[in-house]
Amino acid sequence: MKNSEINALTEGELNDRIVAEQENLTKLRFAHAISPIENPNKIGQAKKLVARLKTALRAKQLAK
Repeated sequence: MKNSEINALTEGELNDRIVAEQENLTKLRFAHAISPIENPNKIGQAKKLVARLKTALRAKQLAK
Protein backbone atom coordinates (compact mmCIF):
# COMPACT_ATOMS: atom_id res chain seq x y z
CA MET A 1 0.00 0.00 0.00
CA LYS A 2 1.44 3.34 -1.06
CA ASN A 3 1.61 6.37 1.20
CA SER A 4 -0.74 8.29 -1.10
CA GLU A 5 -3.33 5.53 -0.63
CA ILE A 6 -2.83 5.60 3.14
CA ASN A 7 -3.24 9.38 3.31
CA ALA A 8 -6.49 9.16 1.34
CA LEU A 9 -8.11 6.96 4.02
CA THR A 10 -10.31 8.38 6.78
CA GLU A 11 -9.65 7.77 10.47
CA GLY A 12 -12.27 5.02 10.64
CA GLU A 13 -10.86 3.30 7.58
CA LEU A 14 -7.36 3.56 9.04
CA ASN A 15 -8.53 1.93 12.28
CA ASP A 16 -10.17 -0.91 10.36
CA ARG A 17 -7.11 -1.38 8.18
CA ILE A 18 -4.78 -1.41 11.22
CA VAL A 19 -6.83 -4.18 12.85
CA ALA A 20 -6.87 -6.20 9.63
CA GLU A 21 -3.13 -5.84 9.06
CA GLN A 22 -2.32 -6.74 12.68
CA GLU A 23 -4.36 -9.93 12.27
CA ASN A 24 -2.47 -10.66 9.07
CA LEU A 25 0.84 -10.10 10.86
CA THR A 26 -0.21 -12.47 13.65
CA LYS A 27 -1.14 -15.15 11.12
CA LEU A 28 2.20 -14.74 9.36
CA ARG A 29 4.08 -15.11 12.64
CA PHE A 30 2.16 -18.25 13.59
CA ALA A 31 2.66 -19.76 10.13
CA HIS A 32 6.38 -19.02 10.33
CA ALA A 33 6.66 -20.55 13.81
CA ILE A 34 4.99 -23.78 12.70
CA SER A 35 6.91 -24.17 9.47
CA PRO A 36 9.11 -21.61 7.74
CA ILE A 37 7.11 -19.53 5.29
CA GLU A 38 8.29 -19.16 1.72
CA ASN A 39 9.21 -15.47 2.05
CA PRO A 40 9.99 -14.44 5.65
CA ASN A 41 10.47 -10.84 4.47
CA LYS A 42 6.67 -10.57 4.40
CA ILE A 43 6.73 -10.36 8.21
CA GLY A 44 8.93 -7.27 8.11
CA GLN A 45 6.83 -5.71 5.37
CA ALA A 46 3.65 -6.30 7.39
CA LYS A 47 5.22 -4.71 10.48
CA LYS A 48 6.26 -1.65 8.50
CA LEU A 49 2.80 -1.32 6.96
CA VAL A 50 1.17 -1.38 10.42
CA ALA A 51 3.63 1.27 11.59
CA ARG A 52 2.90 3.49 8.57
CA LEU A 53 -0.85 3.13 9.14
CA LYS A 54 -0.51 4.03 12.83
CA THR A 55 1.66 7.03 11.96
CA ALA A 56 -0.90 8.30 9.43
CA LEU A 57 -3.71 7.81 11.96
CA ARG A 58 -1.84 9.77 14.61
CA ALA A 59 -1.08 12.56 12.15
CA LYS A 60 -4.77 12.86 11.30
CA GLN A 61 -5.68 12.92 15.00
CA LEU A 62 -3.20 15.71 15.70
CA ALA A 63 -4.40 17.70 12.69
CA LYS A 64 -7.88 18.05 14.18
